[in-house]
Amino acid sequence: MSELLTADEYRALAAEISAPQGAFIGGEFRPARSGRTFTSSNPATGAPLAEVAACDADDVDDAVAAARAAFDGGVWSRSHPAERKKVLLRLADLIDANSRSLALLESIDSGKPILECETVDVPETAEVIRWHAESIDKIYDQVSPPSNDHIAMIVREPIGVAGLVLPWNFPLMMLAWKIGPALAAGCSVVVKPAEETSLSTLAVAGLLNEAGIPPGVVNVVPGTGPECGEPLGRHPGVDMISFTGSTETGRRFLHYSADSNLKEVVLEMGGKNPCIVMDDAEDLESVAENVVEGAFWNMGENCSAASRLIVHRDIKDRLLEQVTAAADRWPVGDPLDPAVRIGALVSPDHFAKVNGYLEAARAENVVYGGAVVAEGIIEPTIVEITRDSALATEEIFGPIASVIVVDSLEEAIAVANDTDYGLAASVFTANGKRALRAARELRAGTVTVNCFGEGDLTTPFGGYKQSGFGGRDNSLHAHDQYTQLKTIWLDLS
Repeated sequence: MSELLTADEYRALAAEISAPQGAFIGGEFRPARSGRTFTSSNPATGAPLAEVAACDADDVDDAVAAARAAFDGGVWSRSHPAERKKVLLRLADLIDANSRSLALLESIDSGKPILECETVDVPETAEVIRWHAESIDKIYDQVSPPSNDHIAMIVREPIGVAGLVLPWNFPLMMLAWKIGPALAAGCSVVVKPAEETSLSTLAVAGLLNEAGIPPGVVNVVPGTGPECGEPLGRHPGVDMISFTGSTETGRRFLHYSADSNLKEVVLEMGGKNPCIVMDDAEDLESVAENVVEGAFWNMGENCSAASRLIVHRDIKDRLLEQVTAAADRWPVGDPLDPAVRIGALVSPDHFAKVNGYLEAARAENVVYGGAVVAEGIIEPTIVEITRDSALATEEIFGPIASVIVVDSLEEAIAVANDTDYGLAASVFTANGKRALRAARELRAGTVTVNCFGEGDLTTPFGGYKQSGFGGRDNSLHAHDQYTQLKTIWLDLS
C-alpha cells in the first residue's frame, strides 16, 4: 500500500482523474446502443464526474450474447486451470499497481473516505481476486464408493453465464467477491454495477484486457435497475444471478427468474444486526471501539452494520460514556481528507431517506450526535429507543445506532432475533458458556464474540431469513453458486 497523501494532494489528483464511461462488451468499451447516458456525480460536492453509458435491454442482449459465445467456445470455461489462475493473478497485480487511482475513483463516486478506500477496499479487492485464483487448482472433485463393478465421479462444471448485480456501498469489493469465484469456476459474466457507483467497476474492466481475460468473458453494463437490471434478471440466456442489495430489489429478481427460465438466484440483502453487550463484558473501552466501528464504518452504509446496541441495564451508562468518547474519534467531513472517518452518503435520495430517520431519532432520546454536518453528510448518532420504534426494526443504512436496554442474556437474544433479518450479530461477555450459547441461539449467518467483524476471505458470508439465501460469498463455499454438480457413472462389468 502506498503512503497516504494530504487532503490537498488527493483533491489535486481527483481533479485530474478519469475513467472509462462506456459499456464493456466483448472486450471493448462502447456507447449504449441508444446513445443515452446518465450523470455520475460526487455525492460530497454534487459536482458531475462523468456521463456514463445508460444501457438497456438491447445492450444486455449484446452482453449476454458475448458472454454466451465465450462460454460455449470454451476460451475460458475449458481452459486449463493454471491458465485461468495466471490471468486472475495478473488482474490482482494490475489492481495493486493502479490502487491509488482506483481508490480515488471509489471515494469521489461513492462518498467513502479515502482512508478506507486506500487501506481496505482496494487492497482487499486485489486480495480477493488473488485468493480465488489460488483456489482454482486446489478444489478437487470426488469419487463415490459404489460397487466393485462401477466408478462414480462427482464433478463440478461452471454454471454458464452469470449475471452479477452489484450494490453501491462497496463497489470494488463486491465486484471482487463475485467475479473472483465466478471466473475461477470458468463462468462468463455480465456485471451490472449500481447506477450511483459505476466508475471503479468500469476502471477494472479496463484492466481486464491487459490481464489477458478473453473477450466476452467479462462484460459490464451500467444503467438503471428497471432499464438494465430487470432485463438481465429476465434474460433467458443467463444461467444464474448473484445479487447484493436491498431486500425489496432482491424479491424482484426471484420474480424475474420465475417469469423467465428459472435461473438460479443467489441473494445477499439487508440486515438489522444486533450487538449484545452483557454486564460482565471486559474492557469497556475496547468494547466501545468495536461498537463504533460496527455502527459507523462506511457511514453505516453496510448490510452487516451493528445498528442495534443491546446492552445490559447494569452497564449501560458506563458503556455509553465510552461509546461517545470513541465516536468523538471519528472525524466527519470531506471524504478526500485522510483524517476523515465519516464521509458523504451515496446520493441525495439516500441522504433524504437517512435524514428522515434522523428526524425520527430526535423525537427519542438522542445520546450522541443527531446533526447534519453538510449536505449529504450526517454525523454519527446514537439514540436510546423503545423496542417498537421504527429505528429498532427498519434498516437505516446510515450512521445512526439504536440502543436497547435489557436485563438478561435471554432477553437480549430474544430482542436480537426479533427481526426479519439475520445477517450478522455480535456478543460481548467474559463468560465462555454464555458466549457459545448466544452464538448458537442468534439467528444470523455470522456471529462474532467479543469483537465486531465479518470473518475473512476463508469464512462464508451470508444470512438467514430476509438477509438472503441461495449461496454464500467468500471462502471455498462461494464457488458452489457458480458451479453445477454432475455425476458420471461408469459400468466396469
